[in-house]
Amino acid sequence: MKKKVLFIDRDGTLILEPQPDQQVDSLEKLSFYPGVFTYLGKIARELNYELVMVTNQDGLGTSSFPENTFWPAHNKMLTAFKNEGIEFKAVHIDASLPQENAPTRKPNTGMLQAYIYGNYDLENSFVIGDRLSDIELAKNLNAQAIYLGDAQNQARLCTTSWETIYQFLKKKPRQATKSRITNETQIEIDLNLDQPKNVSIQTGIGFFDHMLEQIAKHAQIGLNIQVNGDLEVDEHHSIEDVAICLGDCFLEALADKKGINRYGFMLPMDDCLAQVAIDFGGRPWLVWKADFNREKIGNMPTEMFMHFFKSFSDAARCNLNIKAEGENEHHKIEAIFKAFARALRAAIDKNESFNIPSTKGIL
Repeated sequence: MKKKVLFIDRDGTLILEPQPDQQVDSLEKLSFYPGVFTYLGKIARELNYELVMVTNQDGLGTSSFPENTFWPAHNKMLTAFKNEGIEFKAVHIDASLPQENAPTRKPNTGMLQAYIYGNYDLENSFVIGDRLSDIELAKNLNAQAIYLGDAQNQARLCTTSWETIYQFLKKKPRQATKSRITNETQIEIDLNLDQPKNVSIQTGIGFFDHMLEQIAKHAQIGLNIQVNGDLEVDEHHSIEDVAICLGDCFLEALADKKGINRYGFMLPMDDCLAQVAIDFGGRPWLVWKADFNREKIGNMPTEMFMHFFKSFSDAARCNLNIKAEGENEHHKIEAIFKAFARALRAAIDKNESFNIPSTKGIL
């Protein structure tokens, strides 16, 4: 799973920039940006971002800006943040002068190659800063920008408030996009756990489309599934690969699973009763107790129902316990898919704890 990052400027963003020299070279000059402790603390506790400080310190180490005046204030700042539960995974400081145009100086990315070539989701990461060079850095990283100032520019957000930054990042939907291309199928899935507006499903298997629409509707999620499969062979590969790809999407969208309920549903449908219990605990397992007496419902083989949920469980790394009873085969499987959807909704909903729902501290 790729990690998202907040690349955060220092002077003018985390701490105030003293005038006229703009150098924080004494403890007396150290003053924190209003609201930064409260709302960056909330971001650190509640949201799924790695915090990285990136700062230009012009001429650090020269006679006009000696290191022995820089580090006491800088270290005091880091200690103050740590005491509030805010820890930076890394601190990158460039000490070059503007005219040198060093590859390590913002907006250049020389200090940040590990993020460009590492396991990071830069498209959903942000650079937060108070200068146009921070916006340029975001472009160079293929990330997004948050501008801490009044000017309107190409940043996703312009504000002078850390509270506004927190609210903006908090509202970002949990989403994932996955492609699966094999010799048998080509699949594209877009999943949005928090915005249920967009639903479009085309698998080439009519009854399967109907069941996947039940998931989108009753889990209240946005779901786009487009499949080009080898239906001239049979339906197996398309159904299996959709389940794998969909499970992968849930795994990515839930990320570290902070604050989710984790568990989730029983649902009657006419003559049928379906019970689906789910646990996004990180371990795949399927218990299946549902028998079908028809070979197909619509154009979907009934033997593939269990296989769909087993493949989803493996990919999403979740437990599924599914039981169903009833006389009408169509009602029975539709009740299962609807109950599965409601179980998903219950499990992925967030509570106010913002904790990992496990005594292990990780899922």
